[in-house]
Amino acid sequence: MGKSEVRALRYTLMHKNVAVADIDIDETLGGISNIRNIISKEHLPVGVVRMQRQNETVDRYAFNQWWTGRSIPASRMGLSDMLDTLGIVSSNMLLTKCLGLSLSDHYWIKPYGSEMTWEGVNFFDNDFSDDIGNLLFGTNDKHSGFDLSSPDNTSDGNLKKRWKIIDGKRCLLKSGSNPYSQQTFNEVIASRIMDRLDIDHVPYSVTWINDEPYSVCEDFVTKDTELISAWRVLQLRTKANHESEYLHYVNICKDLGIDIVPALDRMIVLDYIIANEDRHFNNFGLLRNANTLEWLGAAPIFDSGTSLWYDRLTPRISSSSVNCKPFKKTHGEQLKLVSSLDWFDASKLDGIEDEILEVFGDDKAAEYIDAERAKAIAVQVRNRIETVETMALSYMNNYDISSTEGDVEEDVAESYGMKME
Repeated sequence: MGKSEVRALRYTLMHKNVAVADIDIDETLGGISNIRNIISKEHLPVGVVRMQRQNETVDRYAFNQWWTGRSIPASRMGLSDMLDTLGIVSSNMLLTKCLGLSLSDHYWIKPYGSEMTWEGVNFFDNDFSDDIGNLLFGTNDKHSGFDLSSPDNTSDGNLKKRWKIIDGKRCLLKSGSNPYSQQTFNEVIASRIMDRLDIDHVPYSVTWINDEPYSVCEDFVTKDTELISAWRVLQLRTKANHESEYLHYVNICKDLGIDIVPALDRMIVLDYIIANEDRHFNNFGLLRNANTLEWLGAAPIFDSGTSLWYDRLTPRISSSSVNCKPFKKTHGEQLKLVSSLDWFDASKLDGIEDEILEVFGDDKAAEYIDAERAKAIAVQVRNRIETVETMALSYMNNYDISSTEGDVEEDVAESYGMKME
């Protein structure tokens, strides 16, 4: 098919019931091929407006990145088999099938001239299909007639996951990875630690499907709020040469009227304690009022499963190095960014080792995590708590937070959108 034969359908990008822009979406590739008209500039997705010669313009490339970034990443477990079953080449093609609707924000598309309303289509109030989730989880029993209207089309991350309505609540279920499926249990342990330290977070539990563990959390985004990832926030302006990645984020949040430092202090300390390896810029961020566009503050901490030496062989837990994100390459360096430890009370974590052993010691969990491994993890968590306690007792932060030495040079997940994982 030649360039002149490319077929595109016209849609209006909506933010709830606010018309934002008229766009064309390529039927073949699923991307935005043309921005016809900007209707409400202030409601455009965060980070798609660029400064050019002192004028603000919409960057079509950034706009298209935002749109395709809503799709399921190519590396998602089970995606290839699902696309084969549906006869679809790319997950980008699924975006129009659900009108681009998500459970992390309030953007969607409607066919140009349609009378559709947000109230009639959004997934916060309306039921959605289980077909995509069943296909991704390998529990599908259909051969045709699939209903593709699902928030699973706009879910991010590599691990197998799906949305389910449980007791009227929108809940995200997510698997772990071989050999231990440990991420599912790690989410619960991180929740227990944050409970004790009074850190705002999303609570997690574990459920079992066909004898496999899955973490479960309720959607923390509501009909009136939305998650704006740190990656999107960082696109609001170019990083100055003198700014570290940390200071870049802090300064932008300050410009938005948010003192983000206390929330970052807590996130960094938590990630040190649990040896989190994947706090990339897409799994933390800010909450915004979707109606007024008012910035509300830091989102609660979520997605902490890629931690606790999840993929290390047990003998390597005590000696292997741990990768670090998002600001520094090592947890030791990142811990130096913490501005205050006045809030940290190590006594609140007394006995946390027993809770860790309890989570891993469940009859079903023990089939994945043996007692030796559980104990090794508990010991290392205790060691890290003691390190932070020592630091808190004699804390004077003279570290230069503007230093770019040791910064993560490229912290790019498979897909950066505005999604919760």
